[in-house]
Amino acid sequence: MKDYRLSDDGNMSRYKPPSGAQPKASGLKYTSKKEDMNNLEEGVEFLPTMNAKKLEKSDPKRWMVVAAILVVCLIASLLVGFLVWHFKYRNAPVQKLYNGHLRFTGARFIDAFENSNSSEFADLAWSVKKMIIDIYKKNPDVGPFHKETVITSFSEGSIIAYYWSEFSVPKLQADTLDKAMVNIQASNQTLIQTSRNLRLQVDTIVAFSTNPDAIKASQDNRCKYALHAKEGLITSFTTPGFPNSHYPSNARCQWELRADVGSVISLTFTTMDMEPCSLGSDSVTVYDTLSPLEPHAMVKLCGSYSLSYNLTFVSSQNVMLVMLITNGEGRHPGFRAVFFQMPKMKSCGGTLRGTSGNFTTPYFPGHYPPRMNCTWNIEVPTDRNVKVRFHNFFLAEPGVSIDSCTKDYVEVNNVKHCGLKKMFVVSSNSNKVAVHFHSDLSFVDNGFFAEFLSYDSGDPCPGKFTCKTGRCIELKRRCDGWNDCTDASDELNCNCTEKQFRCNNGWCKPKFWLCDGVNDCGDMSDELHCQCPADNFKCSNGKCILKSQKCNGKDECGDGSDEGDCSSVVTVPCQEYTYKCRNNLCVSKKNPECDGVKDCNDNSDEENCNCGTRSFSKKSRIVGGLDAEAGEWPWQVSLHAGSEGHVCGASLISQKWLVSAAHCFNDVNVRYSDPKTWTAYMGLFSQQDRGNANVQKRGIKNIISHPNFNDFTYDYDIAVLELDNQVAFTKQVQPICLPDATHEFPAGKVIHVTGWGATVEKGVAAVILQKAEIRVINQTICESLLPGQLTPRMMCVGILEGGIDACQGDSGGPLTSIEPNGRMFLAGVVSWGVGCAQRNKPGAYTRVSQFRNWIREKTGV
Repeated sequence: MKDYRLSDDGNMSRYKPPSGAQPKASGLKYTSKKEDMNNLEEGVEFLPTMNAKKLEKSDPKRWMVVAAILVVCLIASLLVGFLVWHFKYRNAPVQKLYNGHLRFTGARFIDAFENSNSSEFADLAWSVKKMIIDIYKKNPDVGPFHKETVITSFSEGSIIAYYWSEFSVPKLQADTLDKAMVNIQASNQTLIQTSRNLRLQVDTIVAFSTNPDAIKASQDNRCKYALHAKEGLITSFTTPGFPNSHYPSNARCQWELRADVGSVISLTFTTMDMEPCSLGSDSVTVYDTLSPLEPHAMVKLCGSYSLSYNLTFVSSQNVMLVMLITNGEGRHPGFRAVFFQMPKMKSCGGTLRGTSGNFTTPYFPGHYPPRMNCTWNIEVPTDRNVKVRFHNFFLAEPGVSIDSCTKDYVEVNNVKHCGLKKMFVVSSNSNKVAVHFHSDLSFVDNGFFAEFLSYDSGDPCPGKFTCKTGRCIELKRRCDGWNDCTDASDELNCNCTEKQFRCNNGWCKPKFWLCDGVNDCGDMSDELHCQCPADNFKCSNGKCILKSQKCNGKDECGDGSDEGDCSSVVTVPCQEYTYKCRNNLCVSKKNPECDGVKDCNDNSDEENCNCGTRSFSKKSRIVGGLDAEAGEWPWQVSLHAGSEGHVCGASLISQKWLVSAAHCFNDVNVRYSDPKTWTAYMGLFSQQDRGNANVQKRGIKNIISHPNFNDFTYDYDIAVLELDNQVAFTKQVQPICLPDATHEFPAGKVIHVTGWGATVEKGVAAVILQKAEIRVINQTICESLLPGQLTPRMMCVGILEGGIDACQGDSGGPLTSIEPNGRMFLAGVVSWGVGCAQRNKPGAYTRVSQFRNWIREKTGV
């Protein structure tokens, strides 16, 4: 083995042993004398022994030095990493965008300032921009981070300049910048002078953090329009390509609307068909200014609106901005809008005298403008008191609780009211009351219609019960279990009768509501003693089974309810209540058809599902009202008999087949059984508008009533009708889904009934399609209310309180169930009832699921 060492000069050299020593092949130096191991020369190392252990121990100081160096390196690395994260990432620069406006006094607005290409605009914009930058520079929390400012437009008042500014600020200082911009101020002494000797004094300056998309829109001149209303004329505008093509993807469009000084703008969207709100970010926003300031947004629209929905908005001044922002996904036709100018309302409110009268928010039923303050001072004769009844009350704003009313509100007797209400009453204990209405800068609504009435303070409701709200109700509604007063004052301090039971909250409810599966008390006390033990599951039929038996693939309940709501769908033995796939296998899931999930191995549960959808969103703003929206129920059919006009309703289930009630085709003085007697109208909204292009008129080729129909009991009350020609499916004409024979509509489920029937018992038929929201009622309870009159082919639906129901002329029409995925099924057919909307007298409807196979046999649908 060769032994090398470093020489004094640092070079590697051959080791030379001292004289007298004899080198051996091993290369180790030793003598024949026995010497102490410590006398071995430095640098001599024994070869490793067989157990791989060194015979010479290491110096502990050496390892301590190495460990110290490693610790120092680790700390240094951590420190460097922290500094890099702190300066490069934690405090990395972020982009901040603000837009706002400045108001100047001392000069008159000229028409040239409207045109961004004019020299006057460019000259004024340059001067305003220079002034804004100077203001920023004076603020140490703003100036160092400013990157760019752009003047976008001008308007009257005396002159208002709209702008946006961009900043690049360290992340840790972003909040400081926000606060500084919110409080940005310009001295009243700040003057600017243009080359045209125009001197302006700054009155106010406003800035708000903004959405980058809004800035992109203001920069995109390819889709930017400036429109000025003309006296006495209506101006229209649309999204690009409307109506022949869809609006473009990833669009940033804006329309600047102007009116003359002293005027305001009335804007109406006559068509609004955008991407559904839940599916994307396509939206139209209307601002009460020429800059997209979010605090000045009047409304943000998305989705589709029917033609009957009120989309009229009025500005508070002579400018308005409409902005369209779309993403890269589904396209829709867009909108068509019209606007015109009208004189600005000089005042609202006033003094109202007399025994009765009415008043409304400005421009009702259109949307009231922002920045309104109206006060009505109402005075009735001195010997009377005054009450105010509000109807169709719409003062709602996104994110605002009805308990706080911090935005738009009505204030009466020092109490603020907001939100959505069908009707409520406010009373005064004198002959005078003041009603104050306030709207802030953002988000407007339809407002309200109100009437004031005088009454005798000693007997405010002659012959009736007086609610604490001031509302008058019939005496028989006192202590009947229903909240007729809206504040429940009619149900307080009641003595329950022998036919009632007392809820834990003190309310009295009919005994036959016990254990019906519906929370009638409001505190579940009517259902508590009906519950199963803690470790049990309650079946739909009331039976209790162990929770461990739920979702085990076996029907312990006897009605399948323990296997119907399980997270996993399994194949089970076929029963009357199980869904059978085309391959004759049955699945445990309830109502699996057309829910968007493949439950059958052969996918038969998701076939033929082009039904039960509508293009128009349900956006009704009539609380508790009955007017439907155009296109809201596209399967609704109006059946006209000869010269009688509308007689019955029906439901479209395919391009050629309808479902209706058999009793509509009984011959009574008229041959209703003759198909030639009938004409069907699809896509109809108003009976006075049968000639509308959206309406499809067809004759009836064949009427097939169920052979077991009983015209005395109305059992088997169903018929199918064949059209003489197919209809074309459009937004206004669509088929409704038919439920499987096993489809369940449980008690308490919300159902909708629609038709042109009478709005009151023995009244005249409606002109506008009516709708009502009712609920499925427990069959046992219904049999107690209509003893001996119900059969398994009937379902009981209504509101036991009364007041909402189908009526004469609705027969044959659809009872529509909206399933969790939004698809709609034909749950029932309007059949019969005891009167209309009577208390504790729900309507009886033909249960369509009982006739699914019969319908398929007769129609092929």
